[in-house]
Amino acid sequence: MIEPGKTYIVMGLLDPDSIAFAIGRTIQKLGGRVIYTLQNAILKKRYMDSSRQLTAEEKAALEFRFCDVSKEEEVRALFEGLGPIAGVVHSIAYANPKTCMGEEFHTDANDDIAKSYQISCVSLATIAHYAVPRMTEGGAIVALSFDTRHAYPLYNWMGVHKAALEALVRALARRHGRDRVRVNAVSAGPVATMAASKIPNFEHIGKLWSVTSPIPWDPFEDKQAVADGVAFLLGPRSTKITGQVLAVDGGAAIMGGPLMEHEKPRP
Repeated sequence: MIEPGKTYIVMGLLDPDSIAFAIGRTIQKLGGRVIYTLQNAILKKRYMDSSRQLTAEEKAALEFRFCDVSKEEEVRALFEGLGPIAGVVHSIAYANPKTCMGEEFHTDANDDIAKSYQISCVSLATIAHYAVPRMTEGGAIVALSFDTRHAYPLYNWMGVHKAALEALVRALARRHGRDRVRVNAVSAGPVATMAASKIPNFEHIGKLWSVTSPIPWDPFEDKQAVADGVAFLLGPRSTKITGQVLAVDGGAAIMGGPLMEHEKPRP
C-alpha cells in the first residue's frame, strides 16, 4: 500500500465529506504524509475551517496548499515549493451544471465546455509535467474517473471529459514510464458528496447502481472503498500497473442490464 514516511499530494479537496479527504485520511492511516490542495483560501475558510466534523486539533494537523489548476503558474509554484514526493491524487472536476449538464446535451456555451475540459482533464497533464520531477525515486499519479462505457442521463459533457481523462491517463502512462512514474485512474461508483450534489438528478444515478451492482453499493458509505483503491494504486503493491482504469463500483460497469431477481444480493 502506501510507503510510510513519504509525501503524497491530494489535489481537489473541498470538505471533509469529499472523496479527496477520504483518500488523504487513508494515506495517513497507512503512514504517509499528506498535503492537500484547495483552489483558494476562500473555499478553505468556507468548507474546512467552519466544518463541525473535525476538531480544532484535527484541523490544525492538516497541511494545505492553494492551487487553481486552471492557472499553470500556480501548478508550477506548488510543486517547485515541495521536496520529494511519492504520489499525486487528481480529484478534480468541474462543469457548469446549467450549461454542460441537464436535459439537453447540445449547448452554445462553448466557453463553459472548454473551461470544464481544461479543469477536469487537461489539468492532469499540467500536474504531471510539474510533479514528476519531484518523484526522484519514481512514484504514482492517480486520477478519479466515472464509468465512461455508458452514456448517463443528464451527465452530458462531464461524461465526455471523463472519457478524455482516461485517454490522457494512458498517454501519460506511456510518456512517464521512463521516469518510473505510474499513471492510473480509479473509476468510482456514485458517491454522495457536495460536488456530486451539483450533478442534476444525481439520485437517479445512485438508483441505477441499486439495480445493477452485483455487490451492493452505498453512495454514502462506500467512499472508503474508493479511497482504498486509490491507496493501492499509489503504493508499491502496484509497481507494474500503469495506464489502467480500476473500477471500484461494486461491479456495475460490467453488467449488461439490471440484476434479475435471483441475482439480487441476499439480505
